[in-house]
Amino acid sequence: MQHQLLITTITSALLLSGCSDMPQQSKILPTEVAEKVAKAPYKSGDDIPATAYIEHEEVYNPESVIPPQCYTKTDGVNNPCYACHQSYHEQKNRPNVMNDGDLQGDYEFSDLGLTNHWKNLFIDRTELIKEISDQEITNWVEQDNYSPFIEKISKNAAWKGEITPIKDLAFPEKAFDELGFARDGSGWVAFNYKPFPSTFWPTNGSTGDVMIRLPRAFQTLNGAYSQDVYLANLSLTELAVKGLKEISVPQISEQRVGQDLNGDGKLTNVSKIITQPKYVGDSEEMLAHMLYPEGTEFLHTVRYLGVDERGEIYNAPRLKELRYMKKHNFKSNQEIAASYYREAKEKEFEKMPVTMYLGDRGVNNTFGWTINGYIEDSNGELRPQHAQELAFCNGCHKTVGSTYDQTFSFARKVEGAEGWGYINLRTQKDVPNVGEQQGEFLTYMDRVGGGDEFRQNQEMLKKWFTGGKVDMEKVQSAVNLYELITPSKQRALALNKAYLTIVKEQSYLFGRDATLVKAKNVLQQVDDAQAPLKESKQFAWDMQLDWSKN
Repeated sequence: MQHQLLITTITSALLLSGCSDMPQQSKILPTEVAEKVAKAPYKSGDDIPATAYIEHEEVYNPESVIPPQCYTKTDGVNNPCYACHQSYHEQKNRPNVMNDGDLQGDYEFSDLGLTNHWKNLFIDRTELIKEISDQEITNWVEQDNYSPFIEKISKNAAWKGEITPIKDLAFPEKAFDELGFARDGSGWVAFNYKPFPSTFWPTNGSTGDVMIRLPRAFQTLNGAYSQDVYLANLSLTELAVKGLKEISVPQISEQRVGQDLNGDGKLTNVSKIITQPKYVGDSEEMLAHMLYPEGTEFLHTVRYLGVDERGEIYNAPRLKELRYMKKHNFKSNQEIAASYYREAKEKEFEKMPVTMYLGDRGVNNTFGWTINGYIEDSNGELRPQHAQELAFCNGCHKTVGSTYDQTFSFARKVEGAEGWGYINLRTQKDVPNVGEQQGEFLTYMDRVGGGDEFRQNQEMLKKWFTGGKVDMEKVQSAVNLYELITPSKQRALALNKAYLTIVKEQSYLFGRDATLVKAKNVLQQVDDAQAPLKESKQFAWDMQLDWSKN
């Protein structure tokens, strides 16, 4: 339910580079599709493969900023929309003034957007995955494709984008210490957060993690690295983004920081800090309410589902995607509001906003963030995403009402000291959102009517629902999030296989959701016959969580 999009390229070099190394087809790719690639150029109306659109520089989906989930049939009562579309009129100082809560259940699309271009949702992949053995897919997901990618891109003298090495990232237990600090000294810090409902639940296809990095000045005092300084600034960032006044921290030496952080007038070892006017150490930046400091970076891996010998699910070494964001320009509340207003004005006058491509550096979301992404080629090696593939990122990281400074994960970090360390679903319970009493995931399943937006995850329906209604007592009895949102071994292997067929097709323009069968609760064409979402089924919601209930 996003604005219209005009695919306009700042430079033709990006498109040309996306065509110079077209992926090789695999035997897993249906023969007829492979033959059609070979026959290009093609005629209008043909069943054209995604690779041909890219090769011929033809835009497939001008409305790729509308996520697949926005085409879900609500039937007037099922509401997955509220997780993204929110209004916060009572919070006058909240930088996100999108206020799009009225879009819940409203298919307010452009004429182009009325057609659902995410064709992969409507493919039954059961036949395609039959020839892939459990051992073959297990071998596939256990391979590290991140380290070779970093090595290759580091040697490419022509590459103008960011390079983000983390030693042993494929194997998190080696890469990060108990507080989440990367052992290689790169400054990246992993944090434990609650996955956003429900696309990022392992039961729906992927595992993942997120790392944050602040600029060097936030890590040092008098030019020398100090973990105490860095931890203090990371915690102050959490305070600022979440709008808190105080927060617990792993033990920090105020003497090493050179500043009283807990307000007691002494310089001691502290386990709590209060908000400060400025960040500490060599940084001179002021804290800004619900905003990150300039130079903040995020690295997000989207991974396959690892399955061990006991059938336990974990973050596999192989990456499906590597996603990167950097706040290249700090914008004030007034400047951010102006960006939202500009988008709204363009929509009102039926103009299509421009996606600003930056060549190797990715895209500028016009809210101060540079966004880039890498995805598997048909051989499983990570490659830069094509311009059309990158446009998909703006669907979530631009004009969505629920975000905090255009991001999701950090606002959902386990609060304070307990949240520093690699993501661990076994240490988390289904805590409620701020201002609510019932567990967030329980609430989500109740409002959506299923264990995913499309209400087609049969395993979740059988496990947590009775007679079409979520079994509240059963969900509340779950020991932790791992029990609640991870799939069985059988489903995990099948989802990995289904996604592999998309990789072999290189059909990301048609959708990245690894659905096993054709979606039934998703519109292929939007029309006026769709029942509007009842007002009683529309909800106010804040994605920040009440961790006191953990």
